[in-house]
Amino acid sequence: MALSRVEVGRSRPEDPIKEKNPMTTMITAISTAIAAFIATNLDDILILTILFAQVNKLFRRRHIVIGQYLGFILLILASLTGFFGSFLIPAQWIRFLGLLPVIFGIRSLWQREETETDNPLEMAVGSAPSSPLLAWFSPQTCAVAAITIANGSDNIGIYLPLFASNTWQNLVTIVSVFLILVGVWCFTAHQLTQLPAIANLISSHGSHFVPCVLIGLGVFMIKESLPLAVLALSLSYGWALFQQQAESI
Repeated sequence: MALSRVEVGRSRPEDPIKEKNPMTTMITAISTAIAAFIATNLDDILILTILFAQVNKLFRRRHIVIGQYLGFILLILASLTGFFGSFLIPAQWIRFLGLLPVIFGIRSLWQREETETDNPLEMAVGSAPSSPLLAWFSPQTCAVAAITIANGSDNIGIYLPLFASNTWQNLVTIVSVFLILVGVWCFTAHQLTQLPAIANLISSHGSHFVPCVLIGLGVFMIKESLPLAVLALSLSYGWALFQQQAESI
């Protein structure tokens, strides 16, 4: 009787675990990476388009591309801490980097009467370095990287659990897809600035509107409030138009 109870209570042997098809695993990782990247970087298209529209002899395309990659790689490194089970940079601190685009935008509006340049990043960081090697860490590049990082608090919030729940093989695939898509994003934003409608709009209103967009973007990064960001953008743009009318009198 006791034996029969043991037999009844004995757990049934588990079926052997089937190994997943490596190709299926890779396709799943690639699909996940694409979905995660698009979900967290749609707003970067707008930011990159605005930045590419400001390219001139001191603010080059390479500053934008290198800065975007530098900022995104730092976001990946911060998110990789989730894979190793620790936190290096609290995600809630990242949003305060949104003060940087606010400062750039305000400084651009404030100094418009004192300078002939229309590029808020150029006003904020000055002239480009003479050495090509220093272009990797030039003030222009670092400014773009700072904007990328400031806009990346949602990236870290999604990438941390994504990285932590994957294997080394999947992690390498996901990061590789991310880095490829950064280049695709830069190319797409640059191509958008070549469209006549967008180019004319930015050339006509960019000197006033771009600093205001940076201010609104920074406010949104800090408070994550769209109405507050729109209010900041509207107030700053109203001030820019008032300043323009005052100059014409």
